[in-house]
Amino acid sequence: MELKYRAQFLRKLKTSFALSISMILMVLSGCKKLVEVSAPDTSINSANVYNTDATAAAVLTGMYTNMSSSAFPNGGLISMSLFPGLSADELSVFGNTNTTYINYYTNALTNTNTGGSDFWINIYQTLYTANAAIEGLNSAVGLTPSIKQQLLGEASFMRAFCYFYLVNLYGDVPLVTTTNYKVNALLHRTPKAQVWQQIIADLKNAQGLLSANYLDATLLNVTTERVRPTKWAATALLARAYLYLASNSANDATDYSNAYTEATSLINNSSQYSLDTLNGVFLKNSNEAIWQLQPVNIGQNTQDALLFILPASGPGSSFPVYLNPVLVNAFEQGDQRKTKWVNSVTDTISGVPTTYYYSYKYKVNIVGSPVTEYEMVMRLGEQYLIRAEAEANGAGNGFSAAIADLNIIRNRAGLPNSTATPATLLTAILHERQVELFTEWGHRWLDLKRTGTADAIMSVVTQQKGGVWNASKQLYPIPLYELQHDPNLLQNQGY
Repeated sequence: MELKYRAQFLRKLKTSFALSISMILMVLSGCKKLVEVSAPDTSINSANVYNTDATAAAVLTGMYTNMSSSAFPNGGLISMSLFPGLSADELSVFGNTNTTYINYYTNALTNTNTGGSDFWINIYQTLYTANAAIEGLNSAVGLTPSIKQQLLGEASFMRAFCYFYLVNLYGDVPLVTTTNYKVNALLHRTPKAQVWQQIIADLKNAQGLLSANYLDATLLNVTTERVRPTKWAATALLARAYLYLASNSANDATDYSNAYTEATSLINNSSQYSLDTLNGVFLKNSNEAIWQLQPVNIGQNTQDALLFILPASGPGSSFPVYLNPVLVNAFEQGDQRKTKWVNSVTDTISGVPTTYYYSYKYKVNIVGSPVTEYEMVMRLGEQYLIRAEAEANGAGNGFSAAIADLNIIRNRAGLPNSTATPATLLTAILHERQVELFTEWGHRWLDLKRTGTADAIMSVVTQQKGGVWNASKQLYPIPLYELQHDPNLLQNQGY
């Protein structure tokens, strides 16, 4: 009986895909920079959506639109800057009214208390669209060849992007590469080494398919808008994937070398990418942007600004998140990132002045303001730190080159050159990642886990947050619904 309901759910998901296409076409009518699609003469469904360039492009555009338009706390990909930040030592929660936030914050998740904010369910829904696109595009015969190639590259990239986060949040996960609901309903968890192989394969495939230039709505013309993945987005994620693999691989020297090579190719592409000023990094189409999400909600800039910027009255039920003192105290004296990317308010209502710091990388949170900021997904600053870590582990020119890359990031922040030694270099790089990449796509939470420092740091931090830490908390629990409807799916240890 359980299998029957599981299959019914997956069939409904497949059926809803056709309905989603029609909805996407309507939504995108207001997103002129992303795509312009006229109303089709015939009904749009999963069978004919790949018959025209415009409707085929709308499928992939819809994935980016959904990411950008989703409310922050819904557990979708856009929430990656929130919940993992709460789980780590980046963010704090004010009060105890939002139980979902508290459960992530105190590392007290179970398979039933995520408040519907499960990354598992939301990301697998995105994966379904990516797999459907790959199947539909491979079968399409009437598309412009260059457009078909670009869209296949985007779908492959998005599948890798989804699995990168799934495998890092949950460990072993079912590897779904088709839309066959009968097969998917019975999948076991795939060993993470095999999932990583799929990620690497998809990204290499995407590198060969994607344009090296940013394309406009037609997918035929070059544009300055950096809102569609390119070959360089695949390269950036590939560099990151190799770095992560090196932490858990017997072939770590090869993986570090590969991370170095991919990051270097991107850094050397100075005609397209360069480090921006601290004030310019998070503006739309900044020189540093490798891939951004265009805001699509009317009157809004970024989800980050709406959630993270505190009002003058300080945090409360509507603005419950602020920066953890651990992060605030991690900035060195004179670090301009604390001046430019962090702001504060002082609450005097209680009679005892209390200062709360908040992420201020994005600064426009007034609805109706002109759109000047895009959500940054991947940027060049990370690539320098990826290369530095690879060099610190023996890739490229080793220690001296790692110090040089580290100093590029430090000098931009107004800091002097690093005094790290070979024995302290990796610690210095991890610290630099902490203050450079905070509140960006879960970097800190994933860094703590992949570098083996999570237990030492979180055993102290979780206690300060009112929780109890154990090593099993490094992975999130699989939602109960999924366990009940797939008899081959096993829960993570400790849950």
